Amino acid sequence: MPATTIADLTALLTREPGRPRITWYGDDGERVELSGAVLDNWVSKTTNLLVEELDAGPGTVVLLDLPGHWRTVLWALAAWRCGATVGTGEAPAADVVVTDRPGRHDARRAAVVALALPALARRVDDLPAGALDGAASVMTYGDALGWVPAVEPQRAALLADGAPVTHGDLLAHAVGSADVPERSRVLTAAAGAAQTVVTTLGVLACDGSVVLTSSGAAGRLRQDADARERLVGTERVDLDRLEPGLPTA
Repeated sequence: MPATTIADLTALLTREPGRPRITWYGDDGERVELSGAVLDNWVSKTTNLLVEELDAGPGTVVLLDLPGHWRTVLWALAAWRCGATVGTGEAPAADVVVTDRPGRHDARRAAVVALALPALARRVDDLPAGALDGAASVMTYGDALGWVPAVEPQRAALLADGAPVTHGDLLAHAVGSADVPERSRVLTAAAGAAQTVVTTLGVLACDGSVVLTSSGAAGRLRQDADARERLVGTERVDLDRLEPGLPTA
């Protein structure tokens, strides 16, 4: 059965700890692969930061001012693990802002966590006053999940376009949006933050895995059928969603 809570999901991911769960292809050709164990590790570290450093929990709004990216998925999972609300776009009254553009935000109004998105980046250059360097700070937190507040199912988990989605409905909403068979290896392009996070969450909740490409990488693959076929074969993709509803097997 699909997972029904984020805690269920992290437990599911580690049943096969070495199995790839998120594989990222970026604009510059970078490839990042997160196994179930590695993804769980990063979610734990990031959740610990949110709780211990930023007092995140039920009622906290975490605005993801980020493009569709594997790091966006990671921070969303961590926020949900501690019961916080994830906002994208113009989320009202954010308490925490996670962003790759920290200069746009006032650290006096909300806690600002700055992220450098390239895979090898270990710190943010020119960090604004009052902002927290997300990549560097996460590394100082424990690999095992510490104390986290209890998730309140009736609270909003996601604020995006349309009606808020509650924590109680979150995974069912994501599974319905992704609409994939269980244990699928899905190739898909990153879009906006909300769509990328929801699609990835839905695939993972069905015990699947995602090959996620940046918009630039997706554009190149759409124009180069041979490169796309090689990637599908190399990554053992069984559902190609770079174009809607195009299965490979």
